[in-house]
Amino acid sequence: MSEPVYILGGYQTDFAKAWSRNGLDISDMVREATQGVLAHCELDTSAIQSIHVGNAFGEMQRQQAHLGAMVAQMTPELWGVPAMRHEGACASSSLGVLAAMAEIEAGRYDCVLVMGVEEFKNTSGDVASVNQNAAAWQGHEDLDCTFMWPAAFGLLAQEYERRYGLDRRHLNRIAELNYGNAKRNPLAQTRKWQFDALSFTDDDEANPVIEPGTRRQDCGQITDGACSVVLASARFAQAYAQKRGHSLDQLARIAGWGHRNAGLRLRDKIERSQGQAYVFPHVRDTIEDAWRRAGVSGIEAMSGIETHDCFTTTEYMAIDHLGLTAPGQSWQAVEDGTIDPGGRCPVNMSGGLIGCGHPVGATGTRMLWDAARQVTGQAEACQIEGAQRIQTLNIGGSCATVVSFVVEGAGA
Repeated sequence: MSEPVYILGGYQTDFAKAWSRNGLDISDMVREATQGVLAHCELDTSAIQSIHVGNAFGEMQRQQAHLGAMVAQMTPELWGVPAMRHEGACASSSLGVLAAMAEIEAGRYDCVLVMGVEEFKNTSGDVASVNQNAAAWQGHEDLDCTFMWPAAFGLLAQEYERRYGLDRRHLNRIAELNYGNAKRNPLAQTRKWQFDALSFTDDDEANPVIEPGTRRQDCGQITDGACSVVLASARFAQAYAQKRGHSLDQLARIAGWGHRNAGLRLRDKIERSQGQAYVFPHVRDTIEDAWRRAGVSGIEAMSGIETHDCFTTTEYMAIDHLGLTAPGQSWQAVEDGTIDPGGRCPVNMSGGLIGCGHPVGATGTRMLWDAARQVTGQAEACQIEGAQRIQTLNIGGSCATVVSFVVEGAGA
């Protein structure tokens, strides 16, 4: 990157809120997330020069597409501002961030609003589950199952078991950590959930099998929600900071990014990586691209991680692909406390997708905003002491779309 892109501020809705049960819908989420981020940044609508919206399943869940235009519909002061929508399954709003960064780096615009938004609680869980299958290759995944995504990431668990050995105690511990972290997050979906001594074991009543390789506590929480950030060029950010009596260093900045894609079908990705060190080499390439662009040597430069844990197996995969352990040895970082709060590199202090919640199209921006809050010391009870640099890892589908950002603060 020739120069960083700055994060002026952000806003997240309460992921525990089921909007349809309050007579509201995705349009109301868009309104709150737009007006919330403008208020947080103390920006007038006239400052916004471009808008990007990430959303995966609006057509199926609410029969509502064309969500770029929804922002101006709900905030009429933004009529006339260029806007577009991005779809990349769970990485949808990370693609919106990448597009906004490209506009800023190209000099088209200096101040861009990026939002991720998703509504799931307006349909039954079974309907929402079927709708999410659109992020796979319909009819071609070769998985005999009731629930496609628990089966897919159960297959990933089986692949780790085959290649390296896998102890389910470590997956249970990942779930326990993320639910525990979420209790400190006032916007997390599961912050008030209660568990007992058997919840994070392989007890078939307290933690039943959903599909082979996946138990209930392994699963991320599909929810309603939106999260917005405002990104800016160095020129705009400098003037913005000066106007508020701050220095530019007090703002979070995106210092590096990586973006790779693979095909839709999970089995193809697993088969292509046979004999290689990593189960998903393109995920490792994405991470290394972000390091290279940020000018850092590797994971040792990070104060913490916000990673995709749609299932515990996804986080288990991320741990070794991020370099916290050697390939196949993710269990070590779980067992020695590396990923715990206060550990060498805490993971998902927000609670992640398992604890904080997973409104699919909003997850990328939520990760980015939580990273920005960490490096500016605004994460409150979730704060990593002295955090200077956080990496995000956001995936869509079965790692078909992969995006990673390195977010820096003062002193990095």
